Amino acid sequence: MSDINAQLPASERPDEADTRDSGIGLLVLLAVGLAVAAVALAMLNRDVAEPYVLAVLGGLSVIGVFALFAGAVGLLRFSERTERDDLPRSLLDHLPYGALVTTPRGRVVYANEAYHRIIGMPEEAGTPTIEQHFSGDPRVSEKLFRLARAARQGNAWEEEFPHAVADDAAGDEDGMRWFRVSVRQVPLRPGRGGRSAHTLWLVDDITGERRREDSAFASLQQMVDYLDHAPAGFLSAEPSGAITYMNATMARWLGHDLSAVADGKLTLGDVIIGDTGPLTAEARSAGTPKKQEVEADLVRRDGTSFAVRILYRPPAPGDSKFTRMIVLDRALEGDDEADAGSMRARFSRMFHAAPIAIATVDDKGRVGEVNSAFSRMLSRAGAVFETGKTALADLVASDNRSQLLKAIDAARAGQADIEPVDLVLGDQGERSGRFFISAAPADDGEGMTVLVHAIDTTDQQALELQFAQSQKMQAVGQLAGGIAHDFNNVLTAIIGFSDLLLANHRPTDPAFQDIMNIKQNANRAAGLVRQLLAFSRQQRLRPQVLSLNDVLADLTILLGRLLGEKIELDLQHGRDLWLVKADLHQFEQVVINLAVNARDAMPDGGKLTIRTANVTERESEKLGHKGMEHSEYVVCEVADTGTGMPPEVMEKIFEPFFSTKEVGKGTGLGLSTVYGIIKQTGGYVYPHSDGDGKGTSFRIYLPRHVGDEVEGAVEAEEAAPEKKQAAGDLTGTGTILLVEDEEAVRSFAARALEGRGYKVLQAGTGAEALEVFEEHGGDVNLVISDVVMPEMDGPTLLNKLREHGKDINFIFISGYAEDAFKKNLEGEDSFTFLPKPFSLKELAAAVKKVLEE
Repeated sequence: MSDINAQLPASERPDEADTRDSGIGLLVLLAVGLAVAAVALAMLNRDVAEPYVLAVLGGLSVIGVFALFAGAVGLLRFSERTERDDLPRSLLDHLPYGALVTTPRGRVVYANEAYHRIIGMPEEAGTPTIEQHFSGDPRVSEKLFRLARAARQGNAWEEEFPHAVADDAAGDEDGMRWFRVSVRQVPLRPGRGGRSAHTLWLVDDITGERRREDSAFASLQQMVDYLDHAPAGFLSAEPSGAITYMNATMARWLGHDLSAVADGKLTLGDVIIGDTGPLTAEARSAGTPKKQEVEADLVRRDGTSFAVRILYRPPAPGDSKFTRMIVLDRALEGDDEADAGSMRARFSRMFHAAPIAIATVDDKGRVGEVNSAFSRMLSRAGAVFETGKTALADLVASDNRSQLLKAIDAARAGQADIEPVDLVLGDQGERSGRFFISAAPADDGEGMTVLVHAIDTTDQQALELQFAQSQKMQAVGQLAGGIAHDFNNVLTAIIGFSDLLLANHRPTDPAFQDIMNIKQNANRAAGLVRQLLAFSRQQRLRPQVLSLNDVLADLTILLGRLLGEKIELDLQHGRDLWLVKADLHQFEQVVINLAVNARDAMPDGGKLTIRTANVTERESEKLGHKGMEHSEYVVCEVADTGTGMPPEVMEKIFEPFFSTKEVGKGTGLGLSTVYGIIKQTGGYVYPHSDGDGKGTSFRIYLPRHVGDEVEGAVEAEEAAPEKKQAAGDLTGTGTILLVEDEEAVRSFAARALEGRGYKVLQAGTGAEALEVFEEHGGDVNLVISDVVMPEMDGPTLLNKLREHGKDINFIFISGYAEDAFKKNLEGEDSFTFLPKPFSLKELAAAVKKVLEE
């Protein structure tokens, strides 16, 4: 762009001299050198000077020839190109906005005609820079500083600012015009000796653009002002109910600050009494939705309410999700209109605020008017309907439609007392309702209008089923507990007398092995009885604080042996797992039972996954398990990839003796034992299966224990089982009062203790024991008593004996758990418990331990 400076005055073109300084200097230096050489040669002798003259002429000739060739190939330029950069110059000359090019030192290189026109200065008056032209205005000094800084740093920048222009008809009323100024670097061509790039300034007059923006803003402000002062309220809400817009009139009626709406914290439920779901529900049919009208009561910020009429249009499917509403205050309507609509308004409000679902049915069985409760009940069931088009019978399960149609026909016939109909809502079968059908005269006086009142009975039926199941399990548990108690008495006698026989037979005797078989099978039967007690939650637990991750890690080897090589075991330990309080051995039994069941369900191999995790209170609420309290839990899930279970099997899996295995391959007590142990621990167990071939999972939820492991270790040590067989001598001395209503158990125990050196006083009932104690009270060192006996039970006997003022050692023996009778003792903890069935050695060891303390 060197020649474009020709249009500027000479004083404004310093850069042209700069470009030629180096060339002129070299030329002058060459001329002076030649002149000095000529004078020197002229003073010499011709013969002496001739070689020098020839040398100088030869050198000049070589330089001339080299210059000619260099000029021909473009290595040397003898003058500035006058026609270069024609295209950039043409573009800059015809730009609609001003363009100014300056050097890094701020000297003007080029300015187009639009630049002079926009800044209002003719070319003859000179070409000032942007800073020079606008520097006198203090309102733009900061913006000019940012532009100049960007130019120095080589960055692009843009600013908009007003500037006062004198006698300018195109400006504002106060003579102000708006300018947009931008700056950026323009890199030079290479070969300029590494000089810095020039700076391109662009300036445009945007006064007209600003006027249009101000005019549009003023129109918008006028529209907002109109809406804010309209005699009606305007609302806009999201599907969630959050209010996104409210005009000033609506805010004034409600007594709310518009800032609360801007924060998004105000919802329709905060300002409208009753159900707001229908107001934000999406239209069910395509096309433009019809305008809807509803009577409602709004609540002010101070708690008072007022009646309104709401006109709204539901959002169309796939269109905007916002619902826009017009709210009319009933108190502002005319007297005649208010009187005429007051009755209708009150009825509409009562109709929609009713907690019972209400709907009308026309003569073709289609749904007519519905209230909010009816829409809410059907939407929960997933049933979609449209008033005036959808038949009421289509909203219930197909199996129940005949019952509903029969009741509707009875109402049309004028029948008064129509029995309520229990129906399944929708086709999913997850929710149910009870429908009350009646009839009323139609508005036109001809025929009858069928009225439907309905209540959602889903939760009620779930509670009834849950209660029935719990009653069933409780009854079975009581039966199992009673059977277990009676069996324990029988097994105690069998095991005890087997021990007496074994004591009198040597291992080489022919009968010794037969007696051992009797005892072993009796012990096996005792194991089944313990499972029954576990199901009935009447066994004795010894809880301690546990980390389920540690428990499962210790079981890994045992589980691997149980599962075999075909089944892969995958343990997934939860991170930072909370502690629980449970009986270690019983929980191990739970996991083993579930693992064995999973193994049997995968005969061809598979994968057993056991995972643990923490469950927060909020997460427990979302689980939706029936009967489980919302709290913090540790979950242990046992999932297999086996055959799965159908729903009819899932309903019975926890019942005792229920089994899907072949006869002789299972007792049917494995899962019932799991159920009883978890329930007695205070937890929950929930099975899940998607059907045959899709595997089964059991999720065990144990309450979180807040404490430490040291506390649990102490409790476990204190609760250590009394059935420890003492090594060494089990004989002793002393008088023992043995109270047992089962003669076989009493006979065995008496013989066993007498054989160990004790004197035994026997009693068959509690009353008889009191008589024996009064007769030999001073000699009795220990009382061994059954818990459940006729006339007087064991705890009552203990309390009676304590009244004599003597601290007597006491051992309770029972087929029930200790916790089943401990609550009947009045703060008495000084006793020992020996559960039935027990062996001769266990009885002797317990007696010796108590008497030696």
